[in-house]
Amino acid sequence: METITEAIKKGEDSSRQFKEKFASIDKLAVEITAFANSNGGYIYIGVDDNSVIQGLSNQDIQRLNQWIYNATSQKIEPPIFVQTQIVLIEDKKLMIISVPKGINKPYGVNKSEFWVKNGADKRRASRDELFRLMQSSCTLYADEMDTGIGIDSCDFFYFSEFYRIFFGETLDNLTISKEQLLENLKLATKNKHLTLAGLLLFGKDVEFVKPQFGIKCTYYLNEDEFLDKEDIGGKLLEQQKKGVDFVLRHLKRKPLEKDSNDFNTPTELEIPALAIKEAIANALVHRDYFINSSIFIKIFNDRVEIISAGLLPNTLTVDNIKLGIHIERNPIILSLMAKFPETGYTGRGTGIPRMLRLCQEKQVPLSFINDINRNQFKVIFSRSTI
Repeated sequence: METITEAIKKGEDSSRQFKEKFASIDKLAVEITAFANSNGGYIYIGVDDNSVIQGLSNQDIQRLNQWIYNATSQKIEPPIFVQTQIVLIEDKKLMIISVPKGINKPYGVNKSEFWVKNGADKRRASRDELFRLMQSSCTLYADEMDTGIGIDSCDFFYFSEFYRIFFGETLDNLTISKEQLLENLKLATKNKHLTLAGLLLFGKDVEFVKPQFGIKCTYYLNEDEFLDKEDIGGKLLEQQKKGVDFVLRHLKRKPLEKDSNDFNTPTELEIPALAIKEAIANALVHRDYFINSSIFIKIFNDRVEIISAGLLPNTLTVDNIKLGIHIERNPIILSLMAKFPETGYTGRGTGIPRMLRLCQEKQVPLSFINDINRNQFKVIFSRSTI
């Protein structure tokens, strides 16, 4: 367990901020919101930027306690709860404020200032970051956003087949307009534009309208050279199918019976196909669509990586998802993708446990990385060495 003295000696980073003193309650509120809008952290008051302990007087501490109360209950909206601790080091008093990772983001100062951590420093949140902060607290969903693309860009033939199969009736029997139906399903807005869900699930020429929301696949000879690549666009169901096909055609097969040299011995893929299918479906359904980046599938000699934009939503951790806990980042896409049997996706949080079970049965190491620095989530299947 790291001691306070050791933490101070290490200096400032994205989870630790030093302040000799605060000149105003507003500056204190800004530091607290920057941590709350990011991943939480600690504010050490009484320590200068060079990690030198300057200490606080009793009067300083009394004033800080009052400021903290006023800042967290009145200056910051929504209000946030923090913990404080007074410690004695080298006969000098310090105050440590523990700021949790916020669950009601975004937190603003004076209703107009929104800050996030940027390494050891902080900066004002951008427009896109504010969207992502609201998404993380389930107050805004990217898949419900208006794309500005007209309803005439909907592939109604494709949509009508989906509607007939899963709702048991044809569009010809509707008592409302097709436009109203799309709006009711949150696939279109009142402005007669497709939502992002409507476009990605049922839109025409998705790869031209939103090329950033495709899949970039690469099969590498080594870390720097590639043997095959493919850029995949189109509707999400098509993307999943083509992404799975790309991976499967580059996987090796191994004999079911060990030490068998018989040419006719039955074989199986080195990684379970259903696990690959689930991983790509998860990437398409759960990725952060406020980030304009493709999904990346990278195949190396020793591993297959499936990388999606954005971290796990809200307070989810890798340990959580292994237990089947999930938070709906894109509820419309999730609910409708689950209705396509081809995806193998259920939307019930069972996918990750199923992937783990399938890989464990076949002795395929599987790992998940929530990469905070790169703002991405990565699924890694280890490959056999046959």
